Amino acid sequence: MKQLQDALVDIETDAEQLLLARHLVFSGNDRMRNANREALTALRKRARTTKTSVSSPFEVIMKDMEGTSGKQLVKEICPTCGNHDPKEDTWLMFPGSDIFAHVPFHVAHTVLDKDQERLDYDTKKLQSFVKEKSFAISEKGALADIISPGIVKSLVQPHR
Repeated sequence: MKQLQDALVDIETDAEQLLLARHLVFSGNDRMRNANREALTALRKRARTTKTSVSSPFEVIMKDMEGTSGKQLVKEICPTCGNHDPKEDTWLMFPGSDIFAHVPFHVAHTVLDKDQERLDYDTKKLQSFVKEKSFAISEKGALADIISPGIVKSLVQPHR
């Protein structure tokens, strides 16, 4: 009986961790990623650029080489800013706070890009954790001989 009880506690602990991770993925990170993506899209619309509308550095080099020898050959163009003034001030609300700041346009989208990368990484990490816990629970399927599959399933699925 003690062995069964320990096995149930172990499965229930894994199931709680699995549910918490799933909740974080779907309610927390996805919501923040979508809001971040919307903000980046709004900035691109304001700058009238898309991810592919800005010339590549090679195209800029070729245009600049026409008849000039003293000019800078490589002119970096931000794919989000494009020809938009990168120093134009933009309001930015920092994630997880109620703090607004008046920052240059380039800084605003750079902060949002970095946040998007971090959120993507965190989401992938949580998804890996969900897979790992799901696998761990399914590996403990030896309990199916002792406990009905319905009970194990009820431990894994969220209660509504």
